[in-house]
Amino acid sequence: MADVTLPSLGESVTEGIITRWFKSVGDQVARDEPLFEISTDKVDSEMPSPAAGVLTEILAQEGDTVETGSRVAVIDEGATAAPTASVAAPVVPTTPAPPTPPPVAAPTTPTEAPAPDGPASRAPAPVPPAPVVSERPGLVTSPVVRRILTDGGVDPATVRGSGPGGAITRRDAERAVANGPTDDLVVPLSNGLRRMGQHMALSAQTTPHGFVAIEVDGTVFADLDRRGRVTRDGVPITDEMVVGLAAVRALGEFEFLNATFAGDELVVHRTVNLGYMREVHRDGMLVPVVHAAAGLTLRALARRLHELGERVESRQLTSDDLLGGTFTFVGPTGSRALWSAPIIIQPQVAVVSMGAVRQVPVVREVDGVPRVEVGSQVILGLSFDHRVCEPFTATAYLERVGELLAGLDLESER
Repeated sequence: MADVTLPSLGESVTEGIITRWFKSVGDQVARDEPLFEISTDKVDSEMPSPAAGVLTEILAQEGDTVETGSRVAVIDEGATAAPTASVAAPVVPTTPAPPTPPPVAAPTTPTEAPAPDGPASRAPAPVPPAPVVSERPGLVTSPVVRRILTDGGVDPATVRGSGPGGAITRRDAERAVANGPTDDLVVPLSNGLRRMGQHMALSAQTTPHGFVAIEVDGTVFADLDRRGRVTRDGVPITDEMVVGLAAVRALGEFEFLNATFAGDELVVHRTVNLGYMREVHRDGMLVPVVHAAAGLTLRALARRLHELGERVESRQLTSDDLLGGTFTFVGPTGSRALWSAPIIIQPQVAVVSMGAVRQVPVVREVDGVPRVEVGSQVILGLSFDHRVCEPFTATAYLERVGELLAGLDLESER
């Protein structure tokens, strides 16, 4: 005998209501065949049979509320359902009779049958035939399936089921609504994604992350548009290059953010090696490093980043290009991204990020009178290690970056 119990239905779900039994006592049941339907406050599900055999006992009826782990039925794994016997006329012992003409066909309804000639020939009450499941398309046996098809706007008559007797299974319904395959795909991770995941998981487990974000004036970007987004050497200038330059210069007043952990000791670096996070299509990310970034002009930083970007695209980065970072910068992750909270690159202690530059209404005072104008703003964020920093100091660093952006002399820097 195999007990049928209500399995775990998910986190925080401890009970469910049996809304329908698909089998009756005495029915043959195949392993994994839908046996009953359970409804919870989160989902309605068809419960498969845990064993093959004959359903010998139903312990919870439709409408009953049962707890997970409770016995709801019993299946006899060694039994086989008895075949349904056809209804035949009873055999009545009689004395031999002379030959008679061929019998007339039996009437189609019991009421038309002639009355029996005695108690010995009285026929038993007719046995209703077992229901026959048609193998036609559109046979729905489950409220879950019906709900999926109805919500998806699919006519059940257009779906040919793969279940017993042509019944439409939940997978059939999902496939019909999706109008395509619904089988899960197993996609192996690339080496780049696997390494990135391992490193980020280690950082999340090692570092108590904190994050703050502020909004700063972006007038410098409109000024850059007017003057031209190229250096005197013809190298393109991007928004993240400008913010990266200000972020490096602000570290001169917040040296403890330009540091790495070595065991239980914090090593504060006098040289800023700025890592720029770069996406590698379908293979995670890379963080090439601009070594000795402090003291660079915008023109020099743009040239160095342009060279690194070309080597990322051509996959010609060397190990030196990826090693030695002390502080990391993450540019906008999309044209509408407000901000991001990146995970710190171990063993560093901070990473600064920026969102997309946006045009927004701003209030400015002209001759002492406030006036609404169209301006540019950008959100800056800082992910920091709580062992060396806290939100107040992190905010002060970002505010200093914003001040340096506002005071940047683009003409001399280009």
